[in-house]
Formats: sequence, structure tokens, C-alpha cells
Amino acid sequence: MIRPLAAALTALALAAPAQALDLTDMTEDERSAFRAEVRAYLLDNPEVLMEAIGVLEERQAEAQAQNDVALVQVNSDALFRDPASWVGGNPEGDVTLVEFVDYRCSYCRKAHEDVAQLVESDGNIRFIVKEFPILGEQSVISSQFAVATLQVAGPEAYKQVHDALITFRGTVTPENLQRLAESFDLDADAILAQMDAPEVKQVITENRALAQRMQISGTPTFVLEDQMLRGYVPLEGMRQIVAQVRAD
Repeated sequence: MIRPLAAALTALALAAPAQALDLTDMTEDERSAFRAEVRAYLLDNPEVLMEAIGVLEERQAEAQAQNDVALVQVNSDALFRDPASWVGGNPEGDVTLVEFVDYRCSYCRKAHEDVAQLVESDGNIRFIVKEFPILGEQSVISSQFAVATLQVAGPEAYKQVHDALITFRGTVTPENLQRLAESFDLDADAILAQMDAPEVKQVITENRALAQRMQISGTPTFVLEDQMLRGYVPLEGMRQIVAQVRAD
């Protein structure tokens, strides 16, 4: 049975504004009694804590979502209209999906097939890739090669290289990259030479700066219109979010 005093005190503590309950107005004995009663109530009714934690998490999620919307609005040009980024899917699609990707990221690899199925099956999604190497030198080299391919050989070649790099399990070496380029009948020498060009490094530097402004620290991170999806989302989950975006 819940003790009436404990219930009353705890209800007051949880329901009233913080400033309405001033412990400094209590005597030391009253404060000790209050704390003991609250503790006893919570031990007798731990579900109250779970309910409070649930409310807190909901409020934090709402605040994060509102903050993400603001971040997307402020950085919309860099996200959606950057001429240096590869654009796939349907360039005239009614929904735009942006992915920050690292080729050595296991969850990026896991998401790759899901994203490809989403874009292909939907047919009306504009898909943008942001090279965001954060997992060491191998990641940087891979992104440099991908960006250099886009600049030297164009978007179709980039798509081929991007798909190959995300599934590549070996060590990224100049020899392996040359063989990769040659497997698609690309000018391997020109692409390898472009990798250290200022234009390539600028793309990666600007993507990192954008990620910092967007408070993105991991991959994959997706921007779907004004929503941010931090981490891997299965295919059906992505489809549901796309449908929700369209409905809104």
C-alpha cells in the first residue's frame, strides 16, 4: 500500500514547477523526512521512474528533431545543391536523400544494398552521396579515389567505383585502385594523378566542415528532406520514413 504522505510529497515534487518546491524553506528534519519518503515511494513504485525516463527521452528526441530541422535549413545549399557531390537516383525526384558515407564503415556497407533497393524501387528519390572519410587513412584514400573518378570520368564512372569500394574488403593500395579503374575501362593513370589535386582535397574538407556544422560524427548518417537519420536504418524503416515525408 502506498503511504499517503509519500504519495503526496512525490506528486508535488514531480508535478510542480521546480521553483514551486523550495527545500531551503524546510528544516533539516523536514528535508530528511521528505527525501526518505520520496525514496521509499520510488522503491515501492519503480514504474514511476521508468515513466519519467520515458517522458524525458521523448522530450529529448523532440528537441533533437527540432534542432536537426534547423541545421538542415541553415545548411540546405551545401546539402542539396552542392555541384561537387554525386547525384543519383531520379535527379528530379520529389524526395532528396543525402548520405554521409565512409567506405570502411561496416554499417555503411550494410546500408548500401538497402539504399540501392530503396532508390531503385521507389523511382522518385534524388540520392546524393557525401564523401566523409573518418576511419583512417584507408578511408581517406578511398574517398580521394572516388572523388577523383567523379572529376575525371564523370558520374557514371563514379557510381561504378562507389559500388566497388563499398564492397571492397582488401587493402586500398595504388595497385589495387589501378586494377579497379581498369576493370571499368577508366583512365587509371589520370584518376590516380587527380587524387592529390587541391580540387579533390577541397571536396573532402568541405564535407567534413559540413558534417561538423550538422553535428554529424558517425557514418552512415542520412538527411532525408528535413529529417536526420543517425545510423543504419533497415530498408522497410527507410520506406516508412519516405512515405511519412511525402504525407507531410
